[in-house]
Amino acid sequence: MSTTKDTKSTKDAEQAELGALQAALAAEHAAVYGYGVVGGRIDEARRGEARSAYDAHRARRDELARAVRDLGGRPAVSAAAYALPFDVKDSVAAVQLAADLEERVAGVYSDLVRASTGDRRRSAAEALREAAVRAVRWRGESVAFPGLAERAAPSATLAAATPSPS
Repeated sequence: MSTTKDTKSTKDAEQAELGALQAALAAEHAAVYGYGVVGGRIDEARRGEARSAYDAHRARRDELARAVRDLGGRPAVSAAAYALPFDVKDSVAAVQLAADLEERVAGVYSDLVRASTGDRRRSAAEALREAAVRAVRWRGESVAFPGLAERAAPSATLAAATPSPS
């Protein structure tokens, strides 16, 4: 009887991990899209930073898609477009969007850290740290517990992960 219970616990843990991977993948799709907008509005002095973040999110997105497949899932696909949380008309707004994107990504990676183990947990913790560092660089200030503060209060940044109607 214990074997059946252990099998159910393992399946439940794998499903929780798969759900957290899919959420992180969706956030990375939104971040890649968002950085496309950031790159079009950011001033020249920070364009390299935006490009670096864009590349990092694309690499994480691809890594997550592989991880979803490794668990037997079908990776979530990117929407054609995403609703932004506010108009991005200039460089100041682009910097705000970049910080918001990083905070959103940190939040979903905190869930993935909780749901995973081993190498996948280490990778998720590294991704959370990288997003938190980028958020600090964009915003110019930090939070005590990156990834958790974003969970405490509703945020307009969640709109960045919602496909816009076509």
